[in-house]
Amino acid sequence: MKSKSKNFSKEEHAEAQLTRRELITTMSSALLFSAIPARAIPAISRDPAPQEASGSSYDLLIKGGKVIDPAQNIETPLDVAIQGGKIARIAEDIPASQARQVFDAVGKLVTPGLIDVHFHAFPYVGTGIDPDPSCVTRGVTSVVDAGTSGALSFPAFQHLVIDRVKTRVRALLHIVAIGMVGSQPNTPELGDLRYCDPKLAAKVASENKGVVLGFKIRIERTFSIPGANDIEAMKRVRAAADEAHLPLMIHIGGSYTPLKEFLALMKQGDIVTHMYNPRSNSVLDKDGRLLPEVLDARKRGVMFDIGHGRTNFSFRIAEQCLSQQFLPDTISSDLGARSRQFPVYDLVTTMSKFLLLGFSMQEVVARTTANAARTFNFGAEIGTLKPGAEADVAVFELREGKFELTDAENETRVGKQKIIPVATVRNGNIFYPVGT
Repeated sequence: MKSKSKNFSKEEHAEAQLTRRELITTMSSALLFSAIPARAIPAISRDPAPQEASGSSYDLLIKGGKVIDPAQNIETPLDVAIQGGKIARIAEDIPASQARQVFDAVGKLVTPGLIDVHFHAFPYVGTGIDPDPSCVTRGVTSVVDAGTSGALSFPAFQHLVIDRVKTRVRALLHIVAIGMVGSQPNTPELGDLRYCDPKLAAKVASENKGVVLGFKIRIERTFSIPGANDIEAMKRVRAAADEAHLPLMIHIGGSYTPLKEFLALMKQGDIVTHMYNPRSNSVLDKDGRLLPEVLDARKRGVMFDIGHGRTNFSFRIAEQCLSQQFLPDTISSDLGARSRQFPVYDLVTTMSKFLLLGFSMQEVVARTTANAARTFNFGAEIGTLKPGAEADVAVFELREGKFELTDAENETRVGKQKIIPVATVRNGNIFYPVGT
């Protein structure tokens, strides 16, 4: 049965949500595919703090929680032991006496630290914000800054942000050399293609491999001018990506040039973000059917990402796509200054919207851990709790109740579950939500 995109009675909505869950469960198996030392933020939470213990085999033991680790196909109560900034052991009933600190996770969910593959982490530049209050204190241990900096502004971004914050930050370079500095309707970033220098972009990326993971372009008409500037800029970011041997991410929706022309230039490992946006020239045709070129791109290995943002996620479009078995590879927030307060808030709120749409907790965690880790080469083993991986861990409560969740079209729906951050471990240090 197909998901409905019109008004539901209570009975119809419950039936449709069950149908979506069944559909997503059927599809999920096909789609499930160097740390900076940190000083923990003081606890401002009523959740139990870790207790000191006499043993010393492990630095920290997260005990009694239900572990969800899609990379290992684990969803069961287990303890997680950490030593030297790495996952040391994951097993049942690890003695508390073997750890210097014990965190009580009974009744909670324990996952790998979340990875947000579309974030804006360069404060005061474009829509950029300080990542730590929205990330490492709220379950997200790694983010990919999606083009806030370009080749000319990247050195400042690295010095002022990447090298200093507690969240692991990696970057996609904007093909526009100055990045998102000052992009306004009267000065669109693709308005002057002299700033789109593929040689310079490839050079800076190659000199900073491991930190720069790829490239970004925004083709929405808000960021371009009438004519062929958008597709010409796409050709230039393609050239940069090919020269640097790195993937590219494309922000779609509302472009002057039809989407199919951009998709034709994309290769395996590239990413389309804002896949469920409500604008024209997106993944659906005028009759609500998926474009053949979109399906072909997925077959060729192009990845599709949510990138919620202030204007880029629609329940309506999501349901139309889900009814055609078109699910996201990754779930990301596109969090920035304009969406931090409404309607995005954080990555876990975006994940909660997919619970409302019928995804299971395992499926939303997969799209923010295992799948996200495979999207880019982070230069570290993240997105899993496998022994030897980075000690990036998130602890959540899956709260039951009635929760209003709003999309970018200002449509509010009521979900029955919401993911609430309890604590985050990054590089072996514990962080708590601020102000809760």
